[in-house]
Amino acid sequence: MSTENEGAGVPSEAKPPTGPQPDSAPAPASGDPTQAAPATPPAAPPPPDYAPRPAEPGTAGPAEPDRTQPLPPTPAAHPEQPPAPSSPYAAAGHGPAGGWGAPPPGGGDPWAPPGHQPPPKKRNGGLIAAVLVAALVAGGVGGGIGYWAAGRNDTGSTTVSASGDPEALNRKPTSVSGIAQRALPSVVTIEAQGASGDGGTGTGFVYDKQGHILTNNHVVASAADGGRLTATFSNGKKYDAEVIGHAQGYDVAVIKLKNASGATLNPLPLGKSANVQVGDATIAIGAPFGLSGTVTTGIISAKDRPVASSDGGGSSASYMSALQTDASINPGNSGGPLLDAGGNVIGINSAIQSAGNGGGMGGESGQSGSIGLGFAIPIDQARRVAEDLIRTGQPVYPQIGVQVGMRESGDGATIAQTGNNGSEPVTPGGPADKAGLKPGDTITKLDDTVIDSGPTLISEIWQHKPGDRVTLTYKRSGKEHTTQVTLGQRTGDK
Repeated sequence: MSTENEGAGVPSEAKPPTGPQPDSAPAPASGDPTQAAPATPPAAPPPPDYAPRPAEPGTAGPAEPDRTQPLPPTPAAHPEQPPAPSSPYAAAGHGPAGGWGAPPPGGGDPWAPPGHQPPPKKRNGGLIAAVLVAALVAGGVGGGIGYWAAGRNDTGSTTVSASGDPEALNRKPTSVSGIAQRALPSVVTIEAQGASGDGGTGTGFVYDKQGHILTNNHVVASAADGGRLTATFSNGKKYDAEVIGHAQGYDVAVIKLKNASGATLNPLPLGKSANVQVGDATIAIGAPFGLSGTVTTGIISAKDRPVASSDGGGSSASYMSALQTDASINPGNSGGPLLDAGGNVIGINSAIQSAGNGGGMGGESGQSGSIGLGFAIPIDQARRVAEDLIRTGQPVYPQIGVQVGMRESGDGATIAQTGNNGSEPVTPGGPADKAGLKPGDTITKLDDTVIDSGPTLISEIWQHKPGDRVTLTYKRSGKEHTTQVTLGQRTGDK
């Protein structure tokens, strides 16, 4: 069994155990050190095996962990060798609710002027083929329309010219086009290469004027120790970068440009994910399959969706209480911003739910594409993690100090009867111990949120800060009890 022990270090529940799978794991507790992706990354292991229970009204059930994939970074091509296979995980503020055109909060223009679009880049054969097919389809449709128009007049062809009125195109600053033009110069394409040559492509965005870039841990993990990182802006300018800090459990990382003196650094405005509502419009920006500067739109499909996803290295898992969106997100979108209708960042695109465990797209085996189920780390949580990483280089995890089962779902998160490797399932003197929790207790609610599994409990705890006081509802011998718990903390990933 794994532990939810939330002591010092990365929660053991934040990583699937190696060897035979135990049937329980820790809610935020210590864990193994984050491992850089291998030269030939294996397929991402399935997250903890638990079946989601249909969500009750007002609550969101857990995503099926065995199919949720962190958006894998798109494999980078190397001149000396063929591209390393990527893992199957992709890279998966409050604005006015509803459609586009609402002004950004606080008025004014939070964005800097847009920069030039990046120059065309050479693509591999698969991508060129895809572009050609798209062009042929468009040409076929256009040809058909032209033939019909000409056929309407036997004596000659008739053409109709557009008015050319820009206002008719709705390119106002608060339109999708206006927001994209302002945001694109602050979004970068990240290329990561490990010391052994493995790596890939992901996305990030300007966090502050000091040159910090916010992205996913799984985008840069391969280059965290002795690798090489570059960040390319929409104007084509490329800068070397270094990892300032990364949090495997949260799947958040901060990198910094090494020579940012010539870079135009316009941080994207950060919104408030707590104020997001289902149905709000969204914009996702990233580099799916290496196609930098791709913009897609959608809505917030659900909030507080428990998601467990692998880092692709075969040893650890990340947990989030995610924003779910139907905006198209694909491998390479990882680390990119999810924006609201006011152009504010409300999440970091991180994982997708795939239709199966394979299939690929565009000739990329092992990488699944969007089926309208994308997941983003809420920016409220990501901002707190980023500040810790910039300040100390280490993530800080809130914890309650118990080990819970990770396979069972539906009835709650049950504290294990015995801990991993002979440890205590309830940390002596820890927050849960002080609150009177015991082995065998089943936690069913954290404040007003229903807890249906171990991963859900971890995701909800990690939405808080150490020192926060929460109310836990639990069952013991068939009777329901409540208790107050002050969250402890663990520093660093182990």
